[in-house]
Amino acid sequence: MLEHPLNRGPEAVAGADVSGNVGRNKIMVLDGGLGTTLEGLFKQDISSSLWSAKPVDEDPDVIIQAHLAFLRAGANVILTSSYQCAFETFATAGYAKEDTQKIMRKSVKLAHEARCRFWEEQQVAGRAKSAVKIALSLGPFGATLSPAQEFDGFYPPPYGPKGYTANTEEQNTNAFSNTPEGQRLAVVSVEKLADFHLGRLCVFADDAKTWEMIDLIAFETVPLSREVEAIRKAVRRLQQMLPTQRMDMKQWWVSTVWPDGRSPEEREPGGGRLSVEEMARALLGDCVHDTLVSSQLPRPWGIGINCTSLDHLPLLLAEFTSATRDLCSSLLPPGDNPWLVVYPNGGDTYDVVRRTWVPTNGGKGEDWATKFWEVVEGVMAGASVWGGIILGGCCRTGPPEIEALAKRINATQP
Repeated sequence: MLEHPLNRGPEAVAGADVSGNVGRNKIMVLDGGLGTTLEGLFKQDISSSLWSAKPVDEDPDVIIQAHLAFLRAGANVILTSSYQCAFETFATAGYAKEDTQKIMRKSVKLAHEARCRFWEEQQVAGRAKSAVKIALSLGPFGATLSPAQEFDGFYPPPYGPKGYTANTEEQNTNAFSNTPEGQRLAVVSVEKLADFHLGRLCVFADDAKTWEMIDLIAFETVPLSREVEAIRKAVRRLQQMLPTQRMDMKQWWVSTVWPDGRSPEEREPGGGRLSVEEMARALLGDCVHDTLVSSQLPRPWGIGINCTSLDHLPLLLAEFTSATRDLCSSLLPPGDNPWLVVYPNGGDTYDVVRRTWVPTNGGKGEDWATKFWEVVEGVMAGASVWGGIILGGCCRTGPPEIEALAKRINATQP
């Protein structure tokens, strides 16, 4: 049984080599928004706090069918239905701890079952077996809150300076003050967020069969650089634990969110927002809240952007590529460049209070894929910065969008 080492020693233990390519191709196709596909295509109610995790317990076959729909559309990486999964979320919904663990692991098993069924379909059709990868989906701490805080990062103490308030006379902020006490609390928040992320990771790593089914780990929709640092600390702790269980670390990515084309994170209460360069440094560079000065935090295998409008991607990706190029030249050994992971949303706006989507006039299907591919072609000019690219969709993108995108990607592959 893997121990949750809240008081574990600081010695850095190297995990398995996770720098190799996931597949032979340099561009891989991720699936689309699982939760909104369950809602739109399969008529599921996902307005609860459990999001796409609810049918894992109540209607598991619909999860398998949703995964299959994306695989048939051309995805070769599928995300598990575990984005919202956390002990806090399930406790609020009335689940006991043991039941929570079973459901979280079941989300991986359902993705694996979909992969096996897809391989059977390919065999019957006389087609070659696809290299399908399963990515464990883990949302930010903000996904456990009500209203959800992925897009604002207003986390209550000790995870942040102040929880969200609807009182217009009070200021919402996600930044600690630039005082000694404020900076002390910021360090505490990183440790608490690291505990949160490690606790979830241990649920999956505690079960060898579940861990074996996972190929990748996706930390998604992360709004704050502090949480990026916390994730890296959680991964370091997990890397310390896995060798004792004769298990390897998985390749992992961290994708950030940029509502309205800018970071949700304030540099100080009521102040300006974090830049792309600053977020890239949080992802790949040294971490400002790490008390182990002599110990380097592990760097993600992949970094990028998700659940952000296509309209904002050209500038964001240009800045991400430039910042990553600079960081790679100064921090990373040659050939160890990170993968770029990008999966924008379908253009609609999410109302976090009512848990509903507000449609926009943006194009879907072929139009979405065409616009996305035009953005990607601009990034490809600087592709030498990236070890490879994973492209897909997030909320309000379904099998039609992924099929159209996959056709464009496959046309470029050797």
